[in-house]
Parts: sequence; C-alpha cells; structure tokens
Amino acid sequence: MNKPEKADPIALFQEWLEKAVRSEPVNPHAMALATATPDAAPSVRMVLLKDADPSGFVFYTNLGSQKAEELATNPACSLCFYWKSLARQVRVEGLAQPVEGAEADTYFDTRPREARIGAWASKQSQPLTGALELEKAVAKQAVRFAVGKIPRPDFWSGYRVVPNRIEFWRERPFRLHERIVYTQDSGTWKSEGMYP
Repeated sequence: MNKPEKADPIALFQEWLEKAVRSEPVNPHAMALATATPDAAPSVRMVLLKDADPSGFVFYTNLGSQKAEELATNPACSLCFYWKSLARQVRVEGLAQPVEGAEADTYFDTRPREARIGAWASKQSQPLTGALELEKAVAKQAVRFAVGKIPRPDFWSGYRVVPNRIEFWRERPFRLHERIVYTQDSGTWKSEGMYP
C-alpha cells in the first residue's frame, strides 16, 4: 500500500474533487447520503455537495424531508462519492450539524431563481397526487415572488457533516485496489492503509 498522498484528508479530497470536476461528465458533486430511520433501518439517497472544507461537508435540503427527520433523531450519517471516470471513491463518516441561518441564506441567494421558487413549492418527501399538483404549487409561488428578492423558507436549510473517518479508494488492476483510511483522534488526523 502506498503511503498517504497528504497528511490532511480534506486537502486530498479537494484535490480529488477538482480532478472529478474536470473529468466526470455528470454531477461530480453528487454524493450518496446514508442515514438511519428511528428503528435503525438504513436509508440512502443522492444529494449534492455544496462545500467541503476543514469544518465538514455541506449539503442543503427541505427540513421536512425524510433525511432531515432522520438526522434530527440520529445525526450519525455517511457520505459516498464515486467518480467512474477516475475509478475513485471517497467515503465519509461523521455527525451532521445544522448550518447557521446566515450561511444558509447566503447559499440560498446564489441558487437560480427557479430553484428558489421550487424550494418554496415543494413539500419534499410528502405524497404527491400528480405532476399538475406540483406545477400549480410552482405557479402559485412564482406569482407570489414575481418581483423582488425571494427569501429562504424557514423549512429549508443545510447540514454540515463533520467527519471522523474518511476513506479514499482507488481502483487498481487485478483488484489490488488502494485504500487509505483517515481517522480523527483528538483533533489530529491519522491514516493507515487497508487491504482492498
């Protein structure tokens, strides 16, 4: 096993993400988010990474969604990035914390106008009788916010997954894949190679 490319796993992640942005044709920021229901059943879905820095990995969602309800009960979660074009994967384990309101406001203001209207219109994870119901909700909000700034709904915000374990996997011939795991110990990252 090769020694780790960097002592800081966040710096290594950012390097890998930059390569993915250049080579992955669709959604290089896509990540699987795994949470657990109150009875410990696993639940996973794709979300988009919006920021990654030493404080964690950020994504946004409707706070009435299944993922948000599960994180409110159990903040332990994991993320998985897979970039087929690079034959690389990164897994992150940690605890999700709500982002500050000001941070969510700042990000919300950068979203396309249609996406901001959609955030107001969608009752994410709730039953939908048909596409017409959603189209009517979007039209209603479009009229409501026809002029001026669209504020962030109080039911829409973000989470920061604060990592305690990050695993980097790189495909190699004959299934001799490279795996390096970083774990936090008292604020310091430690790394070790793993069998594939």
